[in-house]
Amino acid sequence: MKELVETLAKALVDNPDMVTVDMIENEKSCTIELRVAPDDMGKVIGKQGRIARAIRTVVKAAATKERKKVTVEII
Repeated sequence: MKELVETLAKALVDNPDMVTVDMIENEKSCTIELRVAPDDMGKVIGKQGRIARAIRTVVKAAATKERKKVTVEII
């Protein structure tokens, strides 16, 4: 999952070196923290949050195979 979010984010931003992804796991849930450069924040969020919503949807679809609840936070 971490690699999936990292790949998606690096494809969207101008500074792919500034993308960092941290994963905090519990027994049944997982939180993925995505950090990008301040200039690229709008590109990751998108107009009205559409890109951020799409990233979360893709990650949730991948998480159903592992039967975990996953949340993506863009910091």
